[in-house]
Formats: sequence, structure tokens, C-alpha cells
Amino acid sequence: MAIEQVKAHLRSFGRENDIMEFATSSATVDQAAATIGVIPARIAKSLSFKGEGESAMLIVAAGDAKIDNKKFREQFGFKAKMLTPDEVLEQTGHAVGGVCPFGLARKLEVYLDVSLKRFETVFPACGSSNSAIELTCAELEQYSGGLAWVDVCKDWEDKIETEDGQAS
Repeated sequence: MAIEQVKAHLRSFGRENDIMEFATSSATVDQAAATIGVIPARIAKSLSFKGEGESAMLIVAAGDAKIDNKKFREQFGFKAKMLTPDEVLEQTGHAVGGVCPFGLARKLEVYLDVSLKRFETVFPACGSSNSAIELTCAELEQYSGGLAWVDVCKDWEDKIETEDGQAS
């Protein structure tokens, strides 16, 4: 089970007991935000893309951010193409809804989008569709082995939301 791989990964940081498992689904950004009780932007979603050749890569971004194809191409030198659900499972070891940068089935390049940096803590999934962990951005970077902070997303820059989800 993928959550067990994530627990094993986070054990090396002494954080396996900090994983929250829920009775309800946290598979989508909105479901995770409602389950945890935070604004959707604080959900750290892991997006999986085809890399060069047969490789794959993950970009972890804020829940309200969307990939900007132009920025992606400028950063990585190729067009953004998301993996199919079967490819996601094969490459990451996690099914869609539980994808995270921890306990991966294969060594993948992991990048963190700057859209996350506006929050003190964020909530990535933990390998299942009903789990998450609260981490600072520094912890997310350390635990994920993130290669770099990148700016490849849009539609979040002008949004300032309060904890109750209201735009200001």
C-alpha cells in the first residue's frame, strides 16, 4: 500500500506519526481543504508530467495554481504533458488522488512551485486518497528531495485569501 511507503520514507525524518488519515476523501484539492479545514490554496498538489524520454517528473504546487504552459516550456525546454492515471501509478507508486513526492516507486525529479511559498505550512497528500501531512515549505523541500523552486504556475499571484477562504 502506497501510504506504507510514505510512512517508511517519512520515518527517516521522524514524521511518520504526523500523517493524518481521514474517514472522508481528500483526493481532490477541494475535498482535502474541506476535510482538513483550510483554504484550497494551502493544499500542496503533486502534478505528474512526462519528462524527457521515458522519465517522469513531479511539480508540487499550491491548490489554486494552474500550470502555465509558456512558463513550463521556458523552465524545462519541452511541452507540459501530464501522465495518464496508469502512468502516474507506474511512475510514482501512488494512485491519482494520493500522489505525493514521498515514498516514490521510482526516482523522479521533484520540483516545488513558488506558489507554495506564500504559506507558513501546506498539506501534501501521503500516498492515499484520505491522507495528508502538515509541513513547512522547508520541510517539504527537505522531505521531497526537491531539486529546485520553480515558477511554472499561473492564476494564483493575484489571489490573497484569508483562512476562511474569502478573497480579499
